[in-house]
Amino acid sequence: MSQDKTIRCLIIGSGPAGYTAAIYASRANLSPVLYQGLQPGGQLTTTTEVENFPGFPEGVTGPQLLEQMRQQAERFGTDIRSGEVTRIDFSKRPFEVEIDGSTELTAQAVIIATGARAKYLGLDDEKKYAGMGVSACATCDGFFYRKKRVAVVGGGDTACEEALYLAGIAEQVYLIVRKDHLRASKVMQERLFARENIEVLFEHNTVGLFGDNGVEGAHLVYKKGTPEEAKRDIAIDGFFLAIGHKPNTDFLAGQLELDEAGYIVTREGRPLTSVEGVFAAGDVADPRYRQAITSAGTGCRAALEVEKYLLEKGL
Repeated sequence: MSQDKTIRCLIIGSGPAGYTAAIYASRANLSPVLYQGLQPGGQLTTTTEVENFPGFPEGVTGPQLLEQMRQQAERFGTDIRSGEVTRIDFSKRPFEVEIDGSTELTAQAVIIATGARAKYLGLDDEKKYAGMGVSACATCDGFFYRKKRVAVVGGGDTACEEALYLAGIAEQVYLIVRKDHLRASKVMQERLFARENIEVLFEHNTVGLFGDNGVEGAHLVYKKGTPEEAKRDIAIDGFFLAIGHKPNTDFLAGQLELDEAGYIVTREGRPLTSVEGVFAAGDVADPRYRQAITSAGTGCRAALEVEKYLLEKGL
């Protein structure tokens, strides 16, 4: 493999984590190369309004925020390329990387910032109302539903956390649960049932959404597929998915230690992975917070770790 293609710092992913890593790495003269992936900008590109990112008192759209991050990274010399990393080999040094199934290159250090994607029910209406009432992040978008009616889909701790958070903002919260019980911890369930403005709809499936200029309600089916099956519509302004996320780690194919859900396992509270010289930033290693600002923070940390690593190795 040609050594003239060897990259000192390869960044995989173009969300807040990837771009922040690129800003710091380029300012440290690490000559970073960033590959954007299949969805340049990641999840934030589907967010219409971001009101909790510091420095934007009037708010900013997701695409605008990412474009400004991109411009800042390019200003300092980041080589931003289109393309998806389809294979990577961390058993060799420098690491061998394949782009779009054909282009091959090598890298001395790698920052993985490929993010995660929310799981959806698979309804056409979820796409139809994306950014118009459908969301997968209550802490991101809950503010827009102050004094309104919303629904959360899911039965685990995350769904209960989202419902409780929204209960402090919205007038009414429906928790739509497919089964006849919650999977959430007992403590979480007790908190949930103690809130008067949360109604749990057990054994309900969402089969569609409706509304003219955004979500105005949801079509539900009670005890679907049984003799007791019954249809029901609820009036809501917001529909929140809380059935989990899937980290974008399929391309790693056993190259790094992952947890049972597929998130990259990091070490010592730092962005260090199970392979020296490989670092993880953003949602791909964060099943808990999943915020643009926390992703940006870990992107900064990963770039600083790369700088330290390359210096120590004389690369």
